[in-house]
Amino acid sequence: MSTVPESLSSRRGPLVVAGGVLAAVLLSSLANALIAVLAHAVGAPEDFQPLEPSAYVPLTTLGVLAGSAGWALVRRFSPDPERLLGRLVPSVVVLSFVPDFFQFGKGEVTGVVALLLMHVVVAVIAVPTYRRVMPLSPTR
Repeated sequence: MSTVPESLSSRRGPLVVAGGVLAAVLLSSLANALIAVLAHAVGAPEDFQPLEPSAYVPLTTLGVLAGSAGWALVRRFSPDPERLLGRLVPSVVVLSFVPDFFQFGKGEVTGVVALLLMHVVVAVIAVPTYRRVMPLSPTR
């Protein structure tokens, strides 16, 4: 019986990776749609543009794609990708909050909290997907 080297067993084909990333985009967009609906239901301004699908779906897609590219780069070049991503992912999510804080005047607290929650939900969906389709190798 032959064994497959660990480096080969952790590789996924490009269709698997693309399918996983697409699934993360779709699930994240659906979750963000639910957040937007709930935010409007509890008082976010109806005319708050960032809670419109035309705003959050492209940004969600961009975020998931950028995250997957970053994940792939860290996975490839970092001597300890698990440790680096453990610090990088939360840092990037927190940094992604910054533009939302400038929306208080237009979106009020409810709208801004919804936007912040959207960032977290995208990360919660995307990171396990990246782990599944782009597994991290053990420390080199």
